[in-house]
Amino acid sequence: MTTINIFTENIFDGWKLDEKDIIDKTRKMLEFYIKTLGNKSCLSGKKYDTITFDIVFCDSEKTHELNKEYRNKDYPADIITFAIFADDDNSFIFDGEINLGEIIIALDKVIEGTNRDISLSANKEQELFFLISHGLMHLLGFDHQSEEEYNFVVREQRKALECIEYDKI
Repeated sequence: MTTINIFTENIFDGWKLDEKDIIDKTRKMLEFYIKTLGNKSCLSGKKYDTITFDIVFCDSEKTHELNKEYRNKDYPADIITFAIFADDDNSFIFDGEINLGEIIIALDKVIEGTNRDISLSANKEQELFFLISHGLMHLLGFDHQSEEEYNFVVREQRKALECIEYDKI
């Protein structure tokens, strides 16, 4: 049985999150992805006991700053994912633990409903979990440079959201 450590930090004052609920639902989605996509992900063929990653909740000012500094993009993002394990050819497993990286979500963007991939009727919590599921896909090494890849990622996200009963998106 794999241990999944999810650490959250909310530095956004405008939304008091139920971080325990977020961790529980995120764990379920990750377990779903590992079960259904593990052989296609960056975890394929790896021996590990523990998976660890962080989720930071902030504002779009912070994601704008991170976008400029690390991605040479001059705009605020609703989500930025630093997939440490998937994106580094020199990634390593230390004492049986894989650190997948970090998902950073701008909660003010979620509140504004700026994610164009979600229907207008979706509430902010549904949108938040849509973004988390998207970040998980990136942490596992999935990208969307082509329309085909994008459609695959979104299709898998929708399946993962079903396992936490957010399949109305």
